[in-house]
Amino acid sequence: MRSRITVNRTQCFFSQVKVPNRIQPLVEDGLVDEVISRLMSGKEADVFVVSSLGEIRCAKVYKESLKRGFKQAVQYQEGRKVRNTRRARAMERGSSYGRKQQEEVWQTAEVDALIKLANTDVRVPETYGCFDGVLLMELITDAEGLVAPRLTDVSMTADAAIKDHATVMEYVKKMLCIGMVHGDLSEFNVLVDAQGPVIIDLPQAVDASANNRAEEMLIRDVQNINNYYGQYSPELLKNRSAHEMWALYEQGELYEDTALSGIHAEDTHQADVAAVVSEIESVLADEAKRQERLREAEA
Repeated sequence: MRSRITVNRTQCFFSQVKVPNRIQPLVEDGLVDEVISRLMSGKEADVFVVSSLGEIRCAKVYKESLKRGFKQAVQYQEGRKVRNTRRARAMERGSSYGRKQQEEVWQTAEVDALIKLANTDVRVPETYGCFDGVLLMELITDAEGLVAPRLTDVSMTADAAIKDHATVMEYVKKMLCIGMVHGDLSEFNVLVDAQGPVIIDLPQAVDASANNRAEEMLIRDVQNINNYYGQYSPELLKNRSAHEMWALYEQGELYEDTALSGIHAEDTHQADVAAVVSEIESVLADEAKRQERLREAEA
């Protein structure tokens, strides 16, 4: 791996910082020993390198909804199940309690996704719990023990791009096999360590069977990955694994060992709108006649 990639290390060094307010309760409870550095600030959270129970880990501090830069969060929440009916009603009404519960659901969604993926072959960070909007998890490092870079900070040969692209496609496929779509996958949400790609940032992960935009999100995720690796191996720009995966998923024929070809024939069939409208009108006419017969019978 080291011989085939070049890493930009400008953002991987530690710089001492004071304990953020959101992490202070974890320090007081003994879950965090020390805050070593700020690792990054993103649209949905700030991430810090910490010492936790004697180990070097990272703490992801979620931003409040008004401070998040993550747009259109509602579309990602479609289809998420809330077991507590009181909580669900409050979230629908948008009360202060409901908004608080919505924040909790958003934050715990990533924990749920990571725990679910821990039982698959998809490489994700190990989690150690979410405490009042602070997620403690494994710090991914490279062969030298330094913080692993994001994919966007890595350059590579064409052969390496083809290999790692195939790995990410396998991860996307295995996520879909358990009914999950990342929803925001790109070169900014993949780390690269000595063994290869690691998927991160999953609070917006969606249920493929319950979210009406899951297919659209899957296609966008794959296209983002195609575009990045395609810089080094242009043939990857034509990859249609997303369409291939989704077609198999809808048919109930997508499995962990399904081999992807990256090729999927584009549907050029034009819908017969007139025929559809005619069918609808026919159904409505039949229903009108049925209602008329019922009224006559009642009379």
